[in-house]
Amino acid sequence: QVQLVESGGGLVQPGGSLRLSCAASGSIFGIGNMGWYRQAPGKQRELVATITNGGVTNYADSVKGRFTISRDNAKGTVYLQMNSLAPEDTAVYYCNADLKRSQTGTFYVSPYWGQGTQVTVSS
Repeated sequence: QVQLVESGGGLVQPGGSLRLSCAASGSIFGIGNMGWYRQAPGKQRELVATITNGGVTNYADSVKGRFTISRDNAKGTVYLQMNSLAPEDTAVYYCNADLKRSQTGTFYVSPYWGQGTQVTVSS
């Protein structure tokens, strides 16, 4: 079964740091773009950061300079290092990845989502 498994969320005080991880597993023939999104209570899901398989990154303005996205292609894993966390960063964080799969000899790419991990920034 193909899935994305996230880890690393939790409770942190304002100004603190957390590192999220997301690993792809299952029958996968390649991984394209990977990214992190978040959804706060009562709000729509929003983009946090993305990274191509070549390492090109993109960030939401609200996290630039504080968050860093990276990936380990050999491990099929994407990371989100979050520094200088603020209460407004509180949300469920979701991993997203374009995964290359095969069915009856045909390759195709589909987007997958992780189950989400809660990040709470509070004193």
